[in-house]
Amino acid sequence: MPDKDTSIYIYGRNPIIEALKDEADRIEKIFVRNSLHDSQLSQIFDLASQYHIPISHVPGSKLFDLVGKVNDQGVVALMSEVQYQDFGQWVDTIDTSTYPAVLLLDQIEDPGNLGAILRTAAAAGISAVLVPKHGQAPVNAAAFKASAGTAGRIPIVRVGNLNQAIIKLKDERFWIAGLDMDGEQLLWDLEVDRPLAFVIGNEGQGISKKTLEHCDYRFRIPMEHRVESLNASVSAALLCYEWKRKANA
Repeated sequence: MPDKDTSIYIYGRNPIIEALKDEADRIEKIFVRNSLHDSQLSQIFDLASQYHIPISHVPGSKLFDLVGKVNDQGVVALMSEVQYQDFGQWVDTIDTSTYPAVLLLDQIEDPGNLGAILRTAAAAGISAVLVPKHGQAPVNAAAFKASAGTAGRIPIVRVGNLNQAIIKLKDERFWIAGLDMDGEQLLWDLEVDRPLAFVIGNEGQGISKKTLEHCDYRFRIPMEHRVESLNASVSAALLCYEWKRKANA
């Protein structure tokens, strides 16, 4: 069995089905609660058989030991950790002539937020999500669950220092846009005729001061009824789809 430092447990029927369809080579083993009838998990069994993935029928207490008190729906899979891409190698492959957009996450701490952001980024056609090595939630089981199995469909690029990565992206013709509640421009003013890197800040503190200084633009989402801010993943979703709406116009 792989070391827990290089593997994760994912749970829930739909996330595991999605993982089997898209990344079966990363699934090591599937654990099924022995009180379930096989017909309830027929698609999982069929896919596991197709890719020669072993299934172990275990008591519910075993699933609890693996993932804790969560809604596991009677099935847990041991999966090798999502592979982060090296920033230097990734940036050498990006084609800026297509005006791509990437997300830069500035220390997102909640795995649920991270998973939701990864899901939205993949759905909206974002080219990659860049995350710092430190102060950042990992792509663990909770993040994978929140992503509904989509984590890893687009590159997840790990960077040692976010600000240094921004400088390199600028050298590659990217414009840096921060999502900030005090931004000078409305999100609706976004222009997409250029490569863009969007910075999403920490849930509590927002974008760090030094990183804000590197931003070419600072956009805010219009708020009414004295609402000050939105959840980080909701803000990211609005940003991604405003970019997609204009890029596809």
